[in-house]
Amino acid sequence: MALVHGGRLVAQSLKRYGTTHLFTLCGGHIQAIYDGCLDEGIRVVDVRHEQTAGHAADGYARVTGRPGVCAVTAGPGVTDVVTAIANAQRAGVPLVCLGGAGPRQLCDMGSLQDMDHVTLMRSITKWSVQVPETRRIPEYVDAAFRVAQAGVPGPVFLEMPLDLLMNVHDDADLAATHPLEEPPRPAGDPQMVRRAAALLRGARFPCFLLGTQVRWSPARERVAAALERFGAPVYVNGMARGALPAAHSLLFRRSRRFALSRADVVFVLGTPFDFRVDYGRSPTWSPNALLVHVDLDGAEVGRNRSVELGIHADSGLFLEQLAREVSEWEGTSLDFSGWLAELRVDEETRRAKMQSEIDAQSSPPNPLRVCAELGKRLKQDDIVIGDGGDFVATAANVLEMEWPQLWMDPGPLGTLGVGPGYAMAAKLARPDSNVVIVYGDGSFGLHGLEFEAMARQNIPVIAVIGNDAGWTQIRRGQIGLYGVERAVATSLDYTRYDKVVEACGGRGFWVETVDAIGPALDEAFACGKPACVNVKIAKSDFRKGAISV
Repeated sequence: MALVHGGRLVAQSLKRYGTTHLFTLCGGHIQAIYDGCLDEGIRVVDVRHEQTAGHAADGYARVTGRPGVCAVTAGPGVTDVVTAIANAQRAGVPLVCLGGAGPRQLCDMGSLQDMDHVTLMRSITKWSVQVPETRRIPEYVDAAFRVAQAGVPGPVFLEMPLDLLMNVHDDADLAATHPLEEPPRPAGDPQMVRRAAALLRGARFPCFLLGTQVRWSPARERVAAALERFGAPVYVNGMARGALPAAHSLLFRRSRRFALSRADVVFVLGTPFDFRVDYGRSPTWSPNALLVHVDLDGAEVGRNRSVELGIHADSGLFLEQLAREVSEWEGTSLDFSGWLAELRVDEETRRAKMQSEIDAQSSPPNPLRVCAELGKRLKQDDIVIGDGGDFVATAANVLEMEWPQLWMDPGPLGTLGVGPGYAMAAKLARPDSNVVIVYGDGSFGLHGLEFEAMARQNIPVIAVIGNDAGWTQIRRGQIGLYGVERAVATSLDYTRYDKVVEACGGRGFWVETVDAIGPALDEAFACGKPACVNVKIAKSDFRKGAISV
């Protein structure tokens, strides 16, 4: 083989794991990595803020199932990516963040951008470490990918000092480990699975709540078949959205609170008892319900709520085990048709309340109508990214997704600004898919200049902004608590963000009437450039009462 610099060793190691794109903002400490990526055929994608590079690595993982990779320079480059890494950690997304650092011999001497990155990143990663020498770069990259994917997925931080990246080593001396076809995932203890099956057999009003962890299950594509064996209602959140076809008879979307308040047995799979499900508390949850909690993190099982069965397992594998157990029953069949009919009534009642706003012909357009028009134009493999508060939550209620379509939002950390990074990565990973950012007008302001990076690098992404001139999810409650005269820091203008995108080299469309929504969306989808459909939306009480803390 040959003597190569450390940056080339990094790129060779990334390539072994199928990495096709490196997301970055340039810095002198990490240029050797770029040079290595050019030799190894890894596309270097540059952004305008390191936070976006981190979100892009996160988005790449969500789309491909493999850890995404970002590289940031020392000091403020690392501090800028902290928010994205924290978001991935809370959402359980595997990524590898490569951080630059000054030469080791200048450590603590006041060199440019010198700081203790490893300690900073430790609390928001699964592993934060400095690579000790050039020859061990492949070993540490191997370990980073292994750690990022093991157990509950999450981010890893590798600090690579400048001298390591500039030094040379023989690239024949690679680490002995090899990428695994699938990261190891635990199945449920057979005895516990049998006990769970017995609870299901004795239930009258069961339901299944399926969460984000199913995205990383080796049984992901078989989840729907397993759920069909039970004939019980299913609710999904996070990256589990789309696990069942949108029209599936077992999939319910709007009646979850009603179902949880009445259910006698609930299977909670790969999602915590956090604010999204009111921490498992009554009256949202029936106080007498028996809960089966399945999670990749054994320490998470039973947190905030006592459970009948806590099972440390992969959600998809557990569902397959449970389906096999049910299939072996003799003389017993599950029939929850009455319960399903009761839920369907509640579901349809809630849908009917939405329908008048979906059908509204008024101008400026109703936000539900805008989301419905977008939904009409989505193909079976398109990707939608939620980046905002009120308008995004409205879209989540209106848009009906099913795999291979993907819905991507920040997850439980609630980070705004994820849109451009997620979208760039998604479009690069799935170039034939339309990628749409559903934006709040507040969120656009965080990283709107990334549309320059998209235009310059030919990454055509579509933004649809619900522009109501405010941080409405916060402002609505603020007015209720303090009155309109004391509602400060939550009001915006009807700003022409479409012109910002035009100035960056994309296409912009300003929409004020309901009749203009469809034509603007059609042209944005067809233009082949980054595009922004900036819609002035009407006020709506659809989200009245929604919490924002």
